[in-house]
Amino acid sequence: MATTDLLQCYNKGCGQKYNPVENKEGMCKFHPGGPIFHDALKGWSCCKKRSTDFTEFLNIPGCSSGMHSNEKPAEAEKPASSAKKGNDEMIQVVPEVVHTPITAPPPRPSEDVPLTKLKCSVGATLKQALEKQMQELSVNVAEDDKDGSVKIGTSCKNKGCKKEYEGENSDKEVCVFHSGVPVFHEGMKYWSCCQRKTSDFNNFLDQEGCTNGTHLWVAKESESQKVKCRYDWHQTATFVTMSVFAKVASPELTVVEANQVILNLKIVFDGGKSVFEERISLQHAVDPAKSSVKLLGTKVEVNLKKAEPCSWSKLESS
Repeated sequence: MATTDLLQCYNKGCGQKYNPVENKEGMCKFHPGGPIFHDALKGWSCCKKRSTDFTEFLNIPGCSSGMHSNEKPAEAEKPASSAKKGNDEMIQVVPEVVHTPITAPPPRPSEDVPLTKLKCSVGATLKQALEKQMQELSVNVAEDDKDGSVKIGTSCKNKGCKKEYEGENSDKEVCVFHSGVPVFHEGMKYWSCCQRKTSDFNNFLDQEGCTNGTHLWVAKESESQKVKCRYDWHQTATFVTMSVFAKVASPELTVVEANQVILNLKIVFDGGKSVFEERISLQHAVDPAKSSVKLLGTKVEVNLKKAEPCSWSKLESS
């Protein structure tokens, strides 16, 4: 049968086209009740499932089965009211029934569309924090000799080593240090290389190293370490705002990109020592051209302009 010969099923919740020749009992899944919209919840009177999202409401599977039907459901009859027409003659006034069809929202945009870098601004609190950071860096550089020599009393930069430079003989000593990273989890503190756990911070600092090597008098420039940052979000009628709690983000290295349904974040902070990277599939579409990023002293705010003025039940798409 040609596609044009298929019939449209008008059973609520079905919406499929079918071949009348092949129409059998049980082929149609539909809702015998009517749609209910109450306190932002959407559902059908015939089943208990409810949703705040319109697309999820349309996708609620039918709770009854039967044959497809090409007959449009009859409108519910409304009680007639009466009015007087001269000399106490009564006439019936039947209110006009207005049928508003349930329409599906537009299809979700593709996630493969190229990302656009969002406009970025730097807040006053971050400018102050960056100035302070630069001043501290300048002091540290000034304390080092330009010829690269090590001063007497310089502390070893290896983690867990407490030795100080006392002269050339210090280079011949064995350095005992921690080769791993500090871990703080559920009140316990330990090094990833030896995992001697303690709840006392001073005991943690006093733990002797577990690795032998040579002293490191001048710190090496290290790459940014990937970390997880806490973030939350809130919304207004027209914007969704995501706050990432990363202190003193670097404006030159931080990049936030988006298309209509994908948000990609790379936030470099803490003097370049840490980087937070996250790719988020958004629940609904946004307008990247009208979205922006604001870098503050203690966090990064991403303001996403909603493509449609709807309420988001969550930030990320399921």
